[in-house]
This record gives sequence, structure tokens and C-alpha cells, in this order.
Amino acid sequence: MNMQSVVSVEKVVRRFGSGTTEVVAVKDISLEVVPGEVVLIMGPSGSGKTTLLSMLGGLLRPSEGRIQIGEDDLTLMDESQLPNIRLQHIGFIFQDFNLLSALTTLDNVALVAQLTGISRKESRKKAKVLLEQLGLGQRLDFLPHKLSGGEKQRVAIARALVNKPDMILADEPTANLDSHHGRETMRLLREVAKQEKRSVVIVSHDERIKEIADRVLWLEDGEFKDMVEMAVDPVCGMSIDILHAPATADFEGTKYYFCANGCRHEFLAAPNSFLQVDHE
Repeated sequence: MNMQSVVSVEKVVRRFGSGTTEVVAVKDISLEVVPGEVVLIMGPSGSGKTTLLSMLGGLLRPSEGRIQIGEDDLTLMDESQLPNIRLQHIGFIFQDFNLLSALTTLDNVALVAQLTGISRKESRKKAKVLLEQLGLGQRLDFLPHKLSGGEKQRVAIARALVNKPDMILADEPTANLDSHHGRETMRLLREVAKQEKRSVVIVSHDERIKEIADRVLWLEDGEFKDMVEMAVDPVCGMSIDILHAPATADFEGTKYYFCANGCRHEFLAAPNSFLQVDHE
């Protein structure tokens, strides 16, 4: 492992099933991520992105290879040791926020800190400071249903950061956010990563996240491949490999790419209505 790396993935393979039903979801992947680096992993559905993220988070064991977070080799650890590693060293950000609906903004974050064994008072103090830094000082006593999508994602970021993890893993973090809030939230995450020197690995279809990434990796058929030229479906906003786009259309001298014929037909029925939407 590179001594400066927070995350080291060496020749990792993940298989599901056996014999004739065996599926190799991840094939011989290696990856190093250094402190403060934001890595975006893109690829089509079924490419192995979620499987890889699950292994990085210690939620799934590789069939072969090794994954190391700091000095800890996840692949050598007993199952009973992994929850503590996840709590202390890995922060998770989910696409549906996963906030506890009965808890306030402050308590959603403080609870994660409290799980490490510190007092409720100290946990709430840590959570309050972090939430104020993220611009949520006026929302501490709000329940999740009173927060906007962007605010919920900021709470999720605070929860991921409260234990000062070495690595943050984000699974489709902009999926439930509009264009403005998606950009704003991802720029905030990049700022935090740089200031706090946290490694960030994001799995997403969202082309917009390229703006904040230090590296963009393309995962297809379980393997990292050269990054291909991408376009954005103007109807649904999905990132499309232009060489393998399922559908295309020309409009006023510009070629557009679509994830499916359904999006193409919807676009052609009223092109200008989609071109006014900021998907870029």
C-alpha cells in the first residue's frame, strides 16, 4: 500500500453464485485514493459500481484480493470487527438520505457520534458545531420532513463526517436533488474533503459530479476502462456513453443522446421544453 493512501484496493474480485450460475460482478480491480481526493466512479447499470462501493465500506467481502483502509485490512478482519471500522473510519452518504424521521436534525447527527461511546452531551456539541459549519444552524430542531432536499443531504454529509472518518462513500448522492441543489451539495462535499483531507469515493450516473471530481473512472462489466466521451440525456439527465447510446436524435444542427427510445420520443415531441432544463 502507498503510505500516503487512505484506501488501497488490490486485485479485488467479487463473484456471486457458483458453477453455471456464477456471475463475476467485479474483476481484478485495483485502486488507490489519497487524503483529500474526490474520485467519481461512473458506468452503466449493472457494471459493478454498487458491489465495489459495498466492498469498500466493509459491507461485502471480496472473493479475492484485499482492501485496506489506513492500517486496517478489511479482508483479514473478523465479521465482528467490521461494524467498529465502519463507524470510526468510513462515512456513508445515501441517495435517499436515510435520516431517522422521528429525530431532529441535531439528533440524527449526534446519534452517530454517540455510538462511538462518547456522552450524549458531547455528541450533541460535536453535531451542533458541524451542522453550523454546513449552514444548518437554524435547522437544528427541525424534523427531516421539514427540510428541503438540499438540507437533508447536508444533514447526511454532517452525519458522515461527525466521527472524522478517513473515507466518505457516496452512493448516487444527487439522485433525489434538483440540478441546483445537486451542484451546491457536491461542491460543499468537495470543499469539506479538501479542508478536512477526507478521501471521497462517489458512485453515480450524474454527469454533473464530474465538476467536483479529481478523477473520473469508468466501470463497465466489472472492470475499470478508459473514460469514454459522455453526453447527458436531456430528458432524464442520465450520463450516456455516446459510442453506445441506445438512441440519438438531431435537432437544430445538434445531436442529442438518450438512454432509451422512450426518452428520445419524449424529447422529439417537445424539444424546447427539455433544452430549457439545466442538466449540464
